[in-house]
Amino acid sequence: MSGIDLDDFSDLIERPDGKVRRAAEERRARLTVPQGALGRLDALGEWLSAARSAVPAAPVRQPRVVLFAGDHGVAAAGVSRRPAGGAAALVRAVLDGAAPVAVLARAQDVPVRVVDIALDCDPAGLPAEVTRHRVRRSSGRIDREDALTVEEAEAAVRAGMAVADEEADAGTDLVVLGDVSVGGTTAAGTLVAALCGVDASVVTGRGGEPIDDLTWMRKCAAIRDALRRARPVLGDQLALLAAVGGADLAATTGFLLQCAVRRTPVILDGVVSAACALVAQRAAFRAPDWWLAGHTSGEPAQAKALDRMALEPLLDQGVRVGEGVGALLSLPLVRAAASLTDELPERAEGTGAADAEE
Repeated sequence: MSGIDLDDFSDLIERPDGKVRRAAEERRARLTVPQGALGRLDALGEWLSAARSAVPAAPVRQPRVVLFAGDHGVAAAGVSRRPAGGAAALVRAVLDGAAPVAVLARAQDVPVRVVDIALDCDPAGLPAEVTRHRVRRSSGRIDREDALTVEEAEAAVRAGMAVADEEADAGTDLVVLGDVSVGGTTAAGTLVAALCGVDASVVTGRGGEPIDDLTWMRKCAAIRDALRRARPVLGDQLALLAAVGGADLAATTGFLLQCAVRRTPVILDGVVSAACALVAQRAAFRAPDWWLAGHTSGEPAQAKALDRMALEPLLDQGVRVGEGVGALLSLPLVRAAASLTDELPERAEGTGAADAEE
């Protein structure tokens, strides 16, 4: 396997088409509905036009939920209410249609894809389509050791890139991105603290199943200890993911970068996808132009990462469950914006903006 340099993505990723966006803005000014009356849906529709190089933006016809799954050794430090190695049970709930993301996806007729990158279970217990990109069984305990070897981090990034290519080749026109993990928010908090230069206490949240004060202190201590390993490798994104990220986070980072290369828009979910997006931004500064922040999860690390990338969440419903649920809830907004740009009529010639407002 030849070495991969994430900085190379900077030359491969272009921004959404600025000329198309300007054309979308000009068309919006000609619509019968007054400007400003649709709020953020206007900007969302213009973003979609630029991302899809089409005016008006075509409807979103083939969205897909993609969930990267993995366990993290740091969960053994007592940083979560869920048991260490418990992500496989969460994955089975998704596959059985019993998890919240599965229920919502079914209601919206959106397929869900789960990608096992580092679950702590026998792969024979899951469908081969789920496990075929697995890199290793769980990731290392980042408060005591590196999450991965550099070779494993590269394999995980390449796995994420492969999934992005598979989705683009299959015609997926919008990805709802999420994670299924135990201990993942601790790794994500470490990445955000390292990249933003803040203390562990600033990024330590309460998780999807809110933890008590003692567990919060253990989580904060684990992030603080992991930061000692992260800071010396801040200049190398792959080494950073190997030190304190984990296989599922490395795969998500590769997925985000390759989606930007393939011009596939992505809706980010919670703190894990936000942390991976922040790593990806360090490698390719144009990449965030292809992403939307689906919602605010209440995790301080997510808020820190989104602020650094200048991404404003579409929703704030207090959803903390993770697994792509908040991002999936924002999908109807994105679809609504696409439909409005596609179907709203333009004013008849000679009708001014003031007449339209009346």
